[in-house]
Amino acid sequence: MKISSKFNRRKLLAHSAAVAAFTIVKPSMVRGSQANSRIEVGLVGLGGRGRLIARLMTENHKRYHLTALADYFEQVVRAAGERFSVPKDRCFSGLSGYKGILAGKVDAILLETPPCFFPEHAAAAVNAGVHVYMAKPVAVDVPGSLAIGELGKKATNRRQVFFVDFQVPTDPFNIETVKRYKDGLIGETGMLSSFYTDEAFPDPPKTATIESRLRNLIWVNDIDIGGGFLVNAGIHAIDAALWMAGGPPAHAMGLSRIVRENPHGDTADVYSISYGFENGLILNHRGEHLKNTHGFTCNCIAYGQHGFAEIGYQGKAWLRGNKGGYRGGEVKDLYVQGIERNLSRFEQAVRRQRYDNPTVERSVNSTLATILGREAGRRNARITWDELIAENRRVEPDLTGLTA
Repeated sequence: MKISSKFNRRKLLAHSAAVAAFTIVKPSMVRGSQANSRIEVGLVGLGGRGRLIARLMTENHKRYHLTALADYFEQVVRAAGERFSVPKDRCFSGLSGYKGILAGKVDAILLETPPCFFPEHAAAAVNAGVHVYMAKPVAVDVPGSLAIGELGKKATNRRQVFFVDFQVPTDPFNIETVKRYKDGLIGETGMLSSFYTDEAFPDPPKTATIESRLRNLIWVNDIDIGGGFLVNAGIHAIDAALWMAGGPPAHAMGLSRIVRENPHGDTADVYSISYGFENGLILNHRGEHLKNTHGFTCNCIAYGQHGFAEIGYQGKAWLRGNKGGYRGGEVKDLYVQGIERNLSRFEQAVRRQRYDNPTVERSVNSTLATILGREAGRRNARITWDELIAENRRVEPDLTGLTA
């Protein structure tokens, strides 16, 4: 089963329009949509990216008002509260910190925790009538991914914004390259090749509980917490490839292995996955996460009958073909610029009451595609999309001993 919302979205939007006059909207949602008001935001997860988003909101996006914070670690949220002038009684710690945010007055919640928590946190936010902005991947397993897809539809039906933050599709050079690519300038595409390489994250010995794994991106090493390297990091390149392909794959087969020294998490750190699509298109994806000084690479190249097109997280985005080309340009500083653009898009969607939530379906499909690749590589087998969905295998972290 592929996640597709064309029919459902059309029905949901029609239904929303029909009942709008009879809908009682929460005061916070009205306040957040007023032209001269500030959107009151709670932020869950204060690692490096969470703190960066908090800084960007407070320094560059003055139409946001950061009013509540949550992080598992009390000292982390306390320091962030002082840094961003959030009152102590609106700073929450422990696993249930997000509940403290939702119990107060916020228009939107931003989710920047390890992805194993996203489905639970997002469900609580949607049920509370709060707009949702979240990182990728949307989950670590199939049930969680499917749940996010349903929550996106529910948010649309309830007139709430649900936004997933991917950066590659925000860059102007990437956007124009894909537009001309889809205009057919390189002819039929025979193959897509995507790459993601980077240094490994710390992977120290495990302790009595997973608390020690919840900091410094250690959790990316653990499939049950972060999904693993392919799902959590390689997804940027896979998402770019699916953007060019126009939809999710039908099947995958591949190989993967653990090569890093003294591993303690269970994620593979090198992988080679081949995806097949219903129209015959091939996607070859390769990735590695080793401390080998190779550095960061994240891109996708389409090889067509008459030329090629390339997009990515950095480097040149461009197109050359016998039917025309595009000189493109360098994709730069996308880690920060992508957040900036997405914060602006999220704000505009809230204020202009745009509830179609187009990033959800794409993000669910990208997450499921990386889970498909992870499982194909782990099992050294060919697995179809339908088989993966039918298995519906749940992966849950052991939260025993953690502070509630």
